[in-house]
Formats: sequence, C-alpha cells, structure tokens
Amino acid sequence: MPTLTDDLKTRIVQAVDEGFAAQTDLLAQLVSIPSQRGEEARAQDFMATQYARRGYAVDRWRIDVDAIRGMPGFSPVAVSYDDAWNVVGAHRSRTAKGRSLILNGHIDVVPVGPRAQWSRDPYDPAIVDGWMYGRGAGDMKSGLIACMTALDALRTLGLQPAADVYLQSVVEEECTGNGALACLQRGYRADAAFIPEPLLPMLMRAQVGPMWFQVQVEGDPQHASAAFSGAGANAIQKAIFLIQALDELEQRWNGRKHEHTHFCNHPHPIRFNLGKIAGGDWPSSVPAWCTFDMRVAVYPGQSLEAARAEIEAFVAEAAARDPFLAQHPPKVIYHGFMAEGYELKDADEVEGVLRASHERVFGEPLQEYATSAATDARFYGLYADTPAIVYGPECRMPHGYDEAVNLESVRKVTQTIALFVAEWCGLESCEE
Repeated sequence: MPTLTDDLKTRIVQAVDEGFAAQTDLLAQLVSIPSQRGEEARAQDFMATQYARRGYAVDRWRIDVDAIRGMPGFSPVAVSYDDAWNVVGAHRSRTAKGRSLILNGHIDVVPVGPRAQWSRDPYDPAIVDGWMYGRGAGDMKSGLIACMTALDALRTLGLQPAADVYLQSVVEEECTGNGALACLQRGYRADAAFIPEPLLPMLMRAQVGPMWFQVQVEGDPQHASAAFSGAGANAIQKAIFLIQALDELEQRWNGRKHEHTHFCNHPHPIRFNLGKIAGGDWPSSVPAWCTFDMRVAVYPGQSLEAARAEIEAFVAEAAARDPFLAQHPPKVIYHGFMAEGYELKDADEVEGVLRASHERVFGEPLQEYATSAATDARFYGLYADTPAIVYGPECRMPHGYDEAVNLESVRKVTQTIALFVAEWCGLESCEE
C-alpha cells in the first residue's frame, strides 16, 4: 500500500488543481438540471452516468416507503415517491486494507420562488467574480461533484482508495431525510461518513433536528356583508392569532439553550418558521378554512415525542383563549421532517484525519460550529453507529434568490476531501 508521504500529499493537491476546470464544468452541467422535489430523476440519471463512466458499481433504486417506514429516523410522507430515486456509485477496493467510507450528498433542491427576483435564470449557471450562481450550486451539488472528483484526482496519479467507498446521491434531504435512511435500509455501511454540506470549511459539531407540522383551522363561512356584525368566523384571522401566539413557545424553547452545551452561545437556535399559509375560497365569503405550515426544531437529545406533545398542548391552550376556536379546536398534523438533533462525539480518529487534511490545504487550524440547520449526518451518527463529518464549501444565499457557491472554497474543500480519503481509506494502485 503506497505510503502517504509529504510529496504524495502535494501531488494529490496539485491533481485536484489540474482537474478543477473539468470539475467546474461538471458542476455547471448538474446545476443546469432542475431537481426540485419530485423532479430529481434526470439529475440522478446524470450522476448514475458519471459513476458508471468511472467504473463504479451503480445502484439506482426507487425508494420504497413501506421498507423504511418502521426504521428509526423515518419522517412522515405526504407526497408521492413514485419518482423518488437514489443513486449510489460503489468503489470496491482490491486489497481492503483501509477504512471504508460513505461520501454522501443530496441532489434535491428547494423551489426557486418567483424567477423575476433572480438576477439570472436559476438553472443557467454563470460564474461571476469567482462565484457560480444557480439553484443548488452550493446546496449541495458542489459537494456531490467534489466527492466524485476528489477520487478522480487520485486516479490521475494511478491510485485509488484501499477500502470500499460509497458515493451516495440521495433525494429528500430538504424535506425528510428519507433518502439517506433508504441507503441504510439498502445495507450501505462504512467506518465513517463525510457530507460536504455548504456550511463553510469548518467541522460541524452539532445540529438541531427539524420538525414540520401543519395546523388546520376551521372558520364559519358567511357572506362578506354580514361580517361587520360579527357573523361568521374568519379562519384566516384565527390562524394569524395562533401564529402570533406561537411566538411565545419559540421564546420558551430558545430559553432552554443553556441546557445544551453546543448551543449556549448560539443567538437563536430554535426558529418557529412560518413557511406556508393557505385559506379561503372566495373574496366575498368569510373564509371557512385555513392551514399554516411551520418548521421548528429540537436540540440534540430532546425527545421528539415530548416536543410534539408540547406543541399540541400549546396550540390547544392558545385556541382556548378564543371563543370560537375553543369550540372548534384546531388540528395539528405532521407531514415532513421529524428529525432528532445530532452532535458529533467519540470520533477522535476521523476528526484527526479531517483536521490534518484541512490544515494542509488551508494552512490554519480547523474551526468548528453548531448550526440551527440540519443535515443527513444524523442517520449515520444516531442509527448506524457511524461517525459523520459535515464539512463543505462556502455558499451564499442557500434557499434564497441568487444562490451561489464560492469556487475557490470548492477547490480547497475538494483538495481536503482527496487528502482525507487518502489518509482514512489508505491507497492502493489502480491496477495490480
């Protein structure tokens, strides 16, 4: 097995540089393929083709909800999975002398919103001042391509990992995480997992666990002309009353951050985000119904069951303050994320390899952080006894208009991944 000498490390870093123009072109090709929820199949075909061209064993399968429904970490499903496909490209080592690795990224992206608000077409990637623009350029197609091209760099030197490596391109990260869960159900396991989410080239120490819930509110429909006399009950206004009341619960949950080591200094770890509201049928009628959807989160170690119970009790308590809602209690349902928080611990070996690789590339110590966002790392760390590293490039405006990724950070992160793979997995020659 080749020794990872200082000279070889330099050659690996240089190999990434030499292939970076091609890497950037691959990223642009992938960004140009829309892959919002339910339309990921074409982008997954692209990834499957890329893996096959490199000689990896390609596993492309449609997620079977019934197969994962009873697994820890499953999130409720409210949409069709008829076109929800995962893709894994498997590198099989000849010698199996090293430690195996999962390189995981998600292909799904969030909606673009009104396109007129973008300065350019969100699916026509352009590079301006060192940033590639486009939906998914950062979150997280840059990470998917970086994982693949890090292995490409090793191959240009006649080397490959001396352990099995699974390149996973999954769906559903932005709404449930069930894509990563389906990889576990499929049997993919390794000694470590690496997820290059665009949360900066830093080690993610801890993350919250998002939960999605919907509140369904009834009204009493009347002709609009009767509303002045107090007739009827406006479901939209009743929903707004509940939304405003939920600010109290958000403050209460943030008040508990001192109980959680990694979030003590976070300015606002828990956000009750009102993400969607709909209601009413006719401008001249008092609205008969309204629903609103929220994304909240729990701390690592916090019980999801207890969190749900507290939400439901609070909504009931707030409804009791309103005479109409007291007689027509709102309903709370769950239809997406149902995720536990996660913290990386007891992972000295894998952290040490990342720290050394990062310092070699960036010339400075690796920093760490806790985030009020979430990643698929929880599935490996909580349910597969696998330390999961989250470390990726710099992204501007993820989920917003004019999303863009810093290409210099992509280059350096790719170099870090290549060195990490070489150290963690070991190296063997591509041919006997």
